Parts: sequence; C-alpha cells; structure tokens
Amino acid sequence: MKYWLLKSEPSDWSWDDQKAKGAEGEPWTGVRNYQARNMMREMALGDLALFYHSQSEKACVGIVEVIHEAHPDPTDDSGKWDCVTVKAVRDLLRPVTLAELKDDPRCADMPLVNRPRLSVQPVSAAEWAVIEERAAED
Repeated sequence: MKYWLLKSEPSDWSWDDQKAKGAEGEPWTGVRNYQARNMMREMALGDLALFYHSQSEKACVGIVEVIHEAHPDPTDDSGKWDCVTVKAVRDLLRPVTLAELKDDPRCADMPLVNRPRLSVQPVSAAEWAVIEERAAED
C-alpha cells in the first residue's frame, strides 16, 4: 500500500462534502497537471490519502481510500486526464497544518513542504506516521 495527499479548496470540495458521499465515494476530478495525473495512475485499490484543505485552512483534515483506480475524468472532453475515486475513511483527530509540518524536521523532504502547489502528492510511510502522531496531540 502507498500513501498520498490530495488537495482541495474547501469552497470547491470540502472534507464534509467527501464524507457525505459515503461508501460510494467520489471521483477526484479536475486535476489538470501531468505530474499529478501520473501519480493518480500509480494509485492502487486500498491506497490511503490525506485529504488536505488548501487555501485558507492549509491543513490535513481526513483520510480517504482509493476505491476505483485511475479512469477517464468525466469532466474532461479531451481524453487526456484521469481521476481516481476515493471514499472517506475517517477524520483526523485534529487538523494538522502546513505550518506544523514545515516546523517538523522529519517532514523536510515532504512534497507538501517543498512543492506545495502540486494537487496530488506521494507521502512516505514515515511522513504519514508523523501526521498521525501530530493529529493525536492535544
């Protein structure tokens, strides 16, 4: 299993929107970056991803699971873009902010810290563990 991070502007698609979809999940549409698209093509059933609220909040807020591997993005008429379908698994115990991750030397190599614009990113198992640890802190 691999770990990922999926970024969304809460005004476009929020964590609450994702949770409301239940077990059927929702296609992660609208990605128009080749590197991000190619990462979605690497995703496998059962992979987990952090749901990240970008823009104002800038925090990991939940965990989703890939329930349908890469398939054509239904919002794309060109046929160049793919998406995966994800379902909400659980809330993080508390949001983990970008500022916290930048301050943690264990996350210095994390794409979110170094290449924050990319909307789909890999997360190492060690980075995932840091985020889980931080989410459990009061």
